[in-house]
Amino acid sequence: MADPLDDPVWSALTGPHAHLAQRRGRVMRYPPELSRFIAIPHPTTARDWADAAALVGPEQAPVAGIVVAPHDDWKVTGVGPGLQLVEDGVEPRVDADAVRLGPDDLPEIVAFVARHRNGRVFTPRTLELGVYLGIRRGGVLVAMAGERLRPQGWSELSAICTDPAHRRQGLATRLVRAMTAVLHERGDRAFLHVRLDNPGALAMYERLGFRIRREISMGSVHLPPAP
Repeated sequence: MADPLDDPVWSALTGPHAHLAQRRGRVMRYPPELSRFIAIPHPTTARDWADAAALVGPEQAPVAGIVVAPHDDWKVTGVGPGLQLVEDGVEPRVDADAVRLGPDDLPEIVAFVARHRNGRVFTPRTLELGVYLGIRRGGVLVAMAGERLRPQGWSELSAICTDPAHRRQGLATRLVRAMTAVLHERGDRAFLHVRLDNPGALAMYERLGFRIRREISMGSVHLPPAP
């Protein structure tokens, strides 16, 4: 039986996030207003790629492990090496300052992520992926963390960011431990992905008790219009 972390998008969309999956043939995707990840079976057939084109259309779709275009009229961009880390000694710790973020907090979350996550978009539906925690100072959100992909038995920590004016105060560490406590409460374990060109983040996660599971490559396929 394959390990759920070998293809976390596929495992999530056939497991805990199955209710979110949009399908065509064997290909699955998240609703585009929630996440742009798609899941393609392996080995992949020409029929699967045609279904992907019909399901997604001529737009960018992140796919793990894709390094070459399946056809000449498709493009692959943003390919970069990274690492998949799994918890191995992380201390879960409930934190009274780490409050759960909900729909009423969306305007603040959207603006916060846009400012501090290199222009990444947090849509109104992103909260459907799972739990998001935040820490405030003077009533203002200064740090947050949440979850994204949920393969069976695991959850990917994501959207971990801190306002530059409040860094080096251990807020990210506190949120990671608080999120780990949330995951353990429901019987899941934490994993995450780090780019190789972000050694500072890798060092922080290793200090917290994460270990490297494997190297990964991430890219985005730009699909042609379906015939």
